[in-house]
Amino acid sequence: MPHRLPLTPLARLLPDTVPFVGPEAQERSRGRPFRARLGANENGFGPSPRVVAAMAEAAAEMWKYCDPDNHDLRRAIAAHLGLKAGNVVVGEGIDGLLGLTVRLFVREGDAVVTSLGAYPTFNYHVAGFGGRLLTVAYRDDHEDLEALLDTVKRENAPLVYLSNPDNPMGTWWKAADIVSFMEALPETTIFILDEAYGETAPADALPGFDVSRPNVVRMRTFSKAYGLAGLRCGYAVGHEDTIRFFDKVRNHYGMNRMAQAAGLAAIDDQAYLADTVARTAAGRARIAEIAAGHGLQPLPSATNFVAIDCGRDAAFALKVMQELLARDVFVRKPMVPVLDRTVRISVGPEPEIDLFQAAFGDALEAARTGS
Repeated sequence: MPHRLPLTPLARLLPDTVPFVGPEAQERSRGRPFRARLGANENGFGPSPRVVAAMAEAAAEMWKYCDPDNHDLRRAIAAHLGLKAGNVVVGEGIDGLLGLTVRLFVREGDAVVTSLGAYPTFNYHVAGFGGRLLTVAYRDDHEDLEALLDTVKRENAPLVYLSNPDNPMGTWWKAADIVSFMEALPETTIFILDEAYGETAPADALPGFDVSRPNVVRMRTFSKAYGLAGLRCGYAVGHEDTIRFFDKVRNHYGMNRMAQAAGLAAIDDQAYLADTVARTAAGRARIAEIAAGHGLQPLPSATNFVAIDCGRDAAFALKVMQELLARDVFVRKPMVPVLDRTVRISVGPEPEIDLFQAAFGDALEAARTGS
């Protein structure tokens, strides 16, 4: 019986929860598929054809285990960034790397600092390792660097998390602001800088790669701009002494061979990446135009989604999201105060944005009238 299982006290106290309810689960409960999948910040344009070819070639060798050192992929990433392989660790997406970082640096009861409404998977890992999560409210739809820093210092926190560009609002800080934040942190505080949307960000949002700071770990992914969310492949970059510790706790066979081959091919096809980034920017502009056409305010975004201020309270924004779901358009929205006035629309192929555009006006009207 479950109550006889030798669970740790922490595991017994954890709630039965996951960070997200996926579109597949929603489709099962609805009994029909969505026509437009614009809620998970995936790259609907897909990966490079060269990446697809590399995956097809790798398929015949899937009987082999992966290279547990991720040797070739680490070196390709390092060369792309102008670093050494020792500055890079590869993992099962940023989500997996977040879990490893918390495991390395957070003891049960330690204070961990993040923003209220920021990426919930990080919070999930903090809870899973017994950390004490402290959240700071957004300010003007940006994560509040000053308040985050004050909380870190007040609580002597060993870990702080920030995404830039931000999820779920799409806003961003300039590189100079991020560097100032890094410099002001105590040396004993590990700074996770989540740059999942780094490829879609303006150049002045991304600091140069300075790996001289042992307390800074920057994370990037193949899930977004590279179009490989389903393969779960990401990487962390930092000082060699810091990155070395990941080898103590990571799943050495966690990366499959196909993901390794796909990552190599993706890094090698920067022309396709540039085209995808341009298409993403055009998609953001179109979503913003659709919102403005209905008298709503789209938030400036440096990601592959746009948060739309629905102009009323959280209940109204929730109703707008529900009306879009009822019209087979999958979208999401933030759920914490102030941020929850928005709905979030991911960039996707033109036919799916067409479906969103066709449904949006009716969804707004139904939300306003309750019909």
